[in-house]
Amino acid sequence: MGGETDIIIAADTLVALGDRILSKPANAEAALASLRSLSGTTHRVLTGLALVSKKFGARETTAETRVTFHKLTEAEMLAYTQTNEPYDKAGGYGIQGLACLFVERVEGSYSNVMGLPTETLLTELAALSGISPFQWGRPWSAKT
Repeated sequence: MGGETDIIIAADTLVALGDRILSKPANAEAALASLRSLSGTTHRVLTGLALVSKKFGARETTAETRVTFHKLTEAEMLAYTQTNEPYDKAGGYGIQGLACLFVERVEGSYSNVMGLPTETLLTELAALSGISPFQWGRPWSAKT
């Protein structure tokens, strides 16, 4: 059972290409189809973030990042689908892994593309609690 000042954090990320949402691919064919559609394009990565606390109330927001892929070769896409990376990720790629090789440009939060926009989270936690992130703890080098 949580305390009054505990904060519940929920987040979920999706990849959108135009008005299409690219989900987590179930198999190699779906991963390949996703990569083919992202190749040479700019897509959006959106993460919905919700914070709830007994004491502080609730806040919700959405972070958006634009990611541009260079034109991918068939060999790159096939090789990537043979790794374990695409199958548990929205849009079928993980920017923090081998798919970093596909990225030409990131406009916005890199951590959002990984699945949790940490700068947005910290800003929202501060806005919810009224406490600056710089007051949350001591530097690692602080002596007790």
